[in-house]
Amino acid sequence: MAEHRLTFPTSEEDIRKLHAGDLVTVDGHILGIRDRTQIRIFDQGVEPPLELNGAFLLHTAPNVRKLGPGKYEPMCVGTTTSARMVRFTEPLGRDHGVRAIAGKGGLPDEAIEPMAKYGMVYFALVGGAAALETTQIEEIEEVYWEELMPECLWKFRVKDFGPLWVGIDSHGNSMYRDVQSEATKRLEEIVAGL
Repeated sequence: MAEHRLTFPTSEEDIRKLHAGDLVTVDGHILGIRDRTQIRIFDQGVEPPLELNGAFLLHTAPNVRKLGPGKYEPMCVGTTTSARMVRFTEPLGRDHGVRAIAGKGGLPDEAIEPMAKYGMVYFALVGGAAALETTQIEEIEEVYWEELMPECLWKFRVKDFGPLWVGIDSHGNSMYRDVQSEATKRLEEIVAGL
């Protein structure tokens, strides 16, 4: 396991240096995104209102406090389940050059090939760490498509965001697949011994 510090947006070259199990700390910008935002982009054909190339996308619908027109304070920025959004993985990489995705629970195996092909990773977060993650958000700089609240497109400026683990890397490796394979093997051994 290696440790890395990345600033987002970042390049495919930097992402290709990461391997499943590596530890990563992030500075720069993270974009909060969720189902309705991606449905608008991919199913309804609406161009994103900001550049996604090199981006780190966080599957979230944050709890925020409105401070004024277009201004929000983060109250609790947790994650939401990623698996149901797996269908967006390939077009995010192919069409928009997204470099990293994070959320809750990982992505199924169908995300492995597009992540390898387009130079992407999936970051695993510490479960239940929304309070910590929120303190690592310095500011909500922009909010797009507020009518989708709380599933807007959020631009967070972060410092020391993490720790994150590379759950799926850009080389076809997946910690999620490996854990599932090992668990299945052990279960078969237990059942055979009964």
